[in-house]
Amino acid sequence: MSAPHARTASPFRQPKAVWAVAFACVISFMGIGLVDPILPALADSLHATPSQVSLLFSSYLIVTAVAMLFVGWFSSRFGAKRTLVVGLSVIVVFAALAGTTDSIDGIVGFRAGWGLGNALFIATSLAVIVASASGGFGGAIILYETALGLGIAVGPLLGGELGAVSWRGPFFGVAALMAVALIATLAFVPDLPRPERVTSPLAPLRALRHRGLLTMGLMALLYNWGFFTMLGYAPYPMELSAHRLGLVFTGWGLLVAAFSVFFAPRLQARYGTAPVLYANLLGLGVVMAVIAAGVATPTVVIVAVIVSGAFIGINNTLTTQAVMLVSPVERPVASSAYGFLRFIGGGLAPYVAGKLADATDLSVPFYLGAATFLLAIPVLASGHRLLRAAESGSAEGEPVLPSFTPVGGPAAGSAAPVVVAVGAHDRAAAIVDAAAQLARDTGSPLEVVHVEQTAVVEEQAVDAAELGRGRAAVVAHLDRLAAQGIAATGQILTSVGDHAAAGRALARHAAEVRARAVAVGHSPRGPLAQFADGSFTTALTRSADCTVVLVDTERAPRRLSEAALAELRTGAA
Repeated sequence: MSAPHARTASPFRQPKAVWAVAFACVISFMGIGLVDPILPALADSLHATPSQVSLLFSSYLIVTAVAMLFVGWFSSRFGAKRTLVVGLSVIVVFAALAGTTDSIDGIVGFRAGWGLGNALFIATSLAVIVASASGGFGGAIILYETALGLGIAVGPLLGGELGAVSWRGPFFGVAALMAVALIATLAFVPDLPRPERVTSPLAPLRALRHRGLLTMGLMALLYNWGFFTMLGYAPYPMELSAHRLGLVFTGWGLLVAAFSVFFAPRLQARYGTAPVLYANLLGLGVVMAVIAAGVATPTVVIVAVIVSGAFIGINNTLTTQAVMLVSPVERPVASSAYGFLRFIGGGLAPYVAGKLADATDLSVPFYLGAATFLLAIPVLASGHRLLRAAESGSAEGEPVLPSFTPVGGPAAGSAAPVVVAVGAHDRAAAIVDAAAQLARDTGSPLEVVHVEQTAVVEEQAVDAAELGRGRAAVVAHLDRLAAQGIAATGQILTSVGDHAAAGRALARHAAEVRARAVAVGHSPRGPLAQFADGSFTTALTRSADCTVVLVDTERAPRRLSEAALAELRTGAA
């Protein structure tokens, strides 16, 4: 039985609106790495100390942190497109002004304005791509991840090339490219529906009253302290030209992107979120200590910085997933609260590191950064029970993810059900019908599960659909079955992470309800999407204790053999 082998939508066949925002995302992700290659040149050209130059990180990140408290309100009040346009406009203006100034104080001040624009942009870019994409939710995520990888990897390279001409080059380069993105956004991105209610500016601060969110936020603050200490000060002991610094940070960026998108979800699936984060933070602490001890040897610093990209990529993804797992508040509010704490840590670190470097020597800030990575481990451990319970869906009290929301009345009797998992595609009804036939043949109740995914990319999280839309889809299936005289119940599975994580969550649910079988269709996503975002069906099949039936809607419905039906009837207790 199954889902079709119909032609899948390519994640790269998207409307112009998606490409406009994706291009802007590439430039936005270039932002941090773009300036790293020119830090020594800035210090030399403007007769500034490294601690003075580091303030361009502090002003940018602290303003971003404070702005994160208000971007949810702004976006819900004025709409996603206006938020994008305002954010892009602010970046264009302040990046250009930073290139025209002749003082380090001017650059620091204009970078603060740049941080405001960046906060407005990053808070809405992923949601706009998902809402506008025609390649499906998975395709939109792949496109966003591609933009992330390109931006992180190409940013330092472009910064090095432009910085080799003049330290002003990267600033003017960003302004010009963002101006193109702004024009494309105005021309191609349509107005999107606003949320039904306006988000309060105080909502992110109120959300920090929840222990899980506060714990993960403090862990992220400590992690970002170490991360931005390295990013702000590692270029100096390398003693390289702007061009060669660009190549070093390009290697670092490639590892960040690869480990964030491909390796982090697979490590999480095998070992769990908390154990991977413990090992990762320990690895970062060791790498930072190596930089501190070898600060007088450029080769040691270069190799350590590049290697750190692997740990940073894993940490960026899994920390955000941990926040979403333990947060009992709406995803945008949780993202804003988490962003506020993590950017505060990143903003304070370069300032403190500069003071320490001026008072002692350059190794001390790196030793402090190593200590903050290690201190993040016991902070994370204090929330270990909450995180583990959230991953298993077993926490009591506050809602956790993954979670199941019942739809319709309770199941009749205590017989083992047949569970059918359906997404939002045009073959869902055929899959449900095939599962209903299987339920009739085995004398089992039927449970329809609609899967809603919360995808996490770097610090951003976005839902595949609103809960109300998922409920409506399940109700439509139940009504259609009822008209055929088939009784069924419904559930909405809400999961954080990739498609494979949702498959494992459904397998746990099937075990809890002692399901007789789980029916599922072939994925409508292409092989590229499944490679990047995991396979729901493969993860379900590997994790499920019961029989998994693959429904093929391209073939005429057919009953299982009597032997197979007999095995199903007796196989579930």
